[in-house]
Amino acid sequence: MQRLAILGTGRAIPGTGSDEARSVLLTRLVILASVLVGWEFLARSGLLYRDVVPPLPLIAREFALLFADGSFYWNLWVTVGEVLLALAIGGSIGVVVGVVLGRNRYLSGAFEPLLHYLGPTPKIIFFPIMIMWFGVGPGSKIAMGAFSCFFPVAVSVASSMRQVDQVLIRVGLSFRLSASQMFAKIYIPAMRLPVINGIRIGLGVAIVGTLLAETKLANQGLGYAVIQTYATFNMPRMYALLVVVFLLAVGVNSLLGRYNEGRQAPKDGND
Repeated sequence: MQRLAILGTGRAIPGTGSDEARSVLLTRLVILASVLVGWEFLARSGLLYRDVVPPLPLIAREFALLFADGSFYWNLWVTVGEVLLALAIGGSIGVVVGVVLGRNRYLSGAFEPLLHYLGPTPKIIFFPIMIMWFGVGPGSKIAMGAFSCFFPVAVSVASSMRQVDQVLIRVGLSFRLSASQMFAKIYIPAMRLPVINGIRIGLGVAIVGTLLAETKLANQGLGYAVIQTYATFNMPRMYALLVVVFLLAVGVNSLLGRYNEGRQAPKDGND
């Protein structure tokens, strides 16, 4: 529950939360409409070659035709499977490493700076190594996505471990909880929301890493389909595929965001 104080009295403004939500939604719709109008104007103005920025009706037509193409579903499921496996592998390793670094100050001081230095490095430069290790099949794409996903998850978990309220830790110690009980009853509940935020970031970079790998060397997947449409200069279909990727990423992030809000709402209601 959102609470806004009036001149320090602590009284809430009725309906403010819903009004703000409507305002945010309206702003988003205005921005989206402006982008679409600007795109259509640029497509029909002749300032650029028509096929580089195709009109929206052509993109919409290709978007509809995608769902009548059996190869699209195959490429879609290949990419979704690779991204989910990459997220599971890279995220799991990131959680374990983050927990270890968060609990051990010596290891944190020795290794965590490496995560911060390597994290911003473009992971695509490691793709040739992934090919040598895992071959040209899906394994190298999964490894690329997992490697990209690992860093934000590990950093987020390590940071959230150190931010757990010391009062909760002392309570657990006073009840003589074992290490596993401390982790299950103290750390996990306190770290849930920061870890999910780290996974959201990890998901984004896992998608980027997997799709980049598919555009470099693959014969299946959405990245492969995008690069094939580019090679044949089928720009409307290429943009339609990019819209699919965008919608998938937004959908998954929205689900995780709603879960975060749902977990935060009871906590705010008790304030």
